[in-house]
Amino acid sequence: MAEKEAYVAYAGTYTNGTSKGIHIYDVDVEEGLLHLRKVVPVNNSSYITRSKNMKYLYSIADEGVRAYRIMPDGDLHAINEIDINGMRGCHMSVDKNGKYLFVAGYHDGKVTVVHTHQDGRLGNLMDGVFHKGIGAVNERSFRPHVCCVRVTPDNRFLCAVDNGIDQVVIYQINHTYNKLQKVDILRMGREAGPRSIHFSRNGKQAYILCEITNVVRVYDYKVVNNYPVFELKQELSTLSDTKDPHDAASALRISNDGNYLFCSTAGDDSVACYRINPDNGLLTRLFSLPTAGTYPKDIAIFPDEKHIAVVNNGSGTITTFAVDYEKQTLVMKGKPKKLDTPNCMVFQKIEKAPDVIRDVPEAEAEAAAKALLRPNTPVSLETEEV
Repeated sequence: MAEKEAYVAYAGTYTNGTSKGIHIYDVDVEEGLLHLRKVVPVNNSSYITRSKNMKYLYSIADEGVRAYRIMPDGDLHAINEIDINGMRGCHMSVDKNGKYLFVAGYHDGKVTVVHTHQDGRLGNLMDGVFHKGIGAVNERSFRPHVCCVRVTPDNRFLCAVDNGIDQVVIYQINHTYNKLQKVDILRMGREAGPRSIHFSRNGKQAYILCEITNVVRVYDYKVVNNYPVFELKQELSTLSDTKDPHDAASALRISNDGNYLFCSTAGDDSVACYRINPDNGLLTRLFSLPTAGTYPKDIAIFPDEKHIAVVNNGSGTITTFAVDYEKQTLVMKGKPKKLDTPNCMVFQKIEKAPDVIRDVPEAEAEAAAKALLRPNTPVSLETEEV
C-alpha cells in the first residue's frame, strides 16, 4: 500500500497576546484537522509565501523580510533577513523564474523588488516604487495602500493592487535591469477598494476582489502588441445577505484543480464558493455560509480539495470545514483552533511525517522552535530555480 502524503500548515500571525510568529501545524488531510506542533518567533509575521520550488518560506517581519529553509519534516531553519527600506509589508509573491520576491507596502504605498538567491537567501533590493494619488476622501482611502502584488501568468507584468487609490497598477518587469516600469492602470471605480488579484490556472482570466463594494470581478486577460489587456466580463457579490456598512471582502483563493473559487467577507463573516467554468472562466455561485468566527482574513484550501481552513483574525481562531460541492454545504471539523490575530495560512507537502500527531501546548511549541532560530547559518547551494 502506498504511503500517505504528509503535510504541514504554516499560519502567520501578528505578534499579539499569545501569538509570537509562525505557527506550524501537522495536517490530518482526511479529517480536515490541524494539530499545533511548533511556533517560530517572528515579529509580526503578517504574511508568508513560498519560493517557486517550494523549498523556502519567506515571512514579513518588522525588520523587513525573513527567509527560512523548509526542512524535510516541515520545520523552519532561519537563513537570513533583510530590511526593505520602508514600512512593514502586508503581502508578498514570487515570480515564475524564482528570481524576485515582490513585497506590497500597505502603510507606505510602496512596491519593493527583492532578489532571491538559489540557496534561498534574500539578496539586494532591486527596485522600489511608491504609488501616488488619492482615493475617496475618508479615513481609509485617502492615500495609496498597496495590499497585493502578483505577476501575470506569462511572467511579463506585475499587478500591484492598491486599496487606497482604487487601482490595479500594472508594471512591466525588466528582467535585464531588474526594474519595474508602469505600463497601465486598471481603474476599479470610486470606493471599490480592490484588495487582491488571482489568475485562473490556464492564465486566461483574472479575478479581482473588491473590499468595499464586496464583489469579485472576472476579467479576460491577454497581451496585445506587448501590452496587457484586461476586459471585464462578470461581477458577483461575495455576501450571504444584504450589505452592511461593516462588511469588507477579505480573501480570495482558487482551488488547486482550478475548478472552484472561494471568497471570505468580514462583517458578514462568511465564505462564498463559486464554480469556475473551464471554458470561459465565468463564475457560478454555489453558496455563502458562516465561518463560525469573525473577520475571516484568509482561506487555505486543503490538499484534497475537500476541506478548507478559515483564518479568523477578529475572533482569534482557525476553523476547518468539509466542503460538499454538490450539496452546497460546509460542515465544521473539530473545534476552532485558538490563535491570537492569525493573518494567513499555506499548506506544505513534506517528506517526513512525525510518528505521532498531537496538539502541544503553546509554550512547549514555542520552546521547541527556538533551537531552529539560527539566522545567517550557511546552507548548501541549490542549482535549481527558487
